[in-house]
Amino acid sequence: MTTYKHTQIGYLMLFITLILCVIFGWIYISASNEFPSINSGPNFVFSTIMVLILFILISFSTLTVSLDEKNIRIKFGYGIFSRNFELNQIASAHAVKNHWYYGWGIRFWLWPKMWIYNVSGFDAVEIIMKNGKVYRIGIDTPKELETALKKSIQ
Repeated sequence: MTTYKHTQIGYLMLFITLILCVIFGWIYISASNEFPSINSGPNFVFSTIMVLILFILISFSTLTVSLDEKNIRIKFGYGIFSRNFELNQIASAHAVKNHWYYGWGIRFWLWPKMWIYNVSGFDAVEIIMKNGKVYRIGIDTPKELETALKKSIQ
């Protein structure tokens, strides 16, 4: 049974993906018209790189956070990048604000030493594990996640 579930959409990432789709489409069509004798279009390597870049960008367009009775799970996009945290290993959780330079995506910071998972905005919930490791989960509803986590870890 899920006690908390929320998906945050990274609109900037979706916009960048759309712009890159247009640019890659224009390059693809231009290359096809410019070099019609080369396999009737752009080569396979270029097409593969375009698809791979778009695949990665789309995978970072949403972040879903779900909490059940044993775990908190975060999942980017369609789930290629995900992480589970066991609730019995969490020492504390509280809402925080990330600095702008922490960025978006999956990041590791040396000072302060922590992992950051974020798709948009600066709001986050900081989770401190019993082993001392620190994680920040970016979310646009930090107080609700903080409350749900505190209820679950007590």
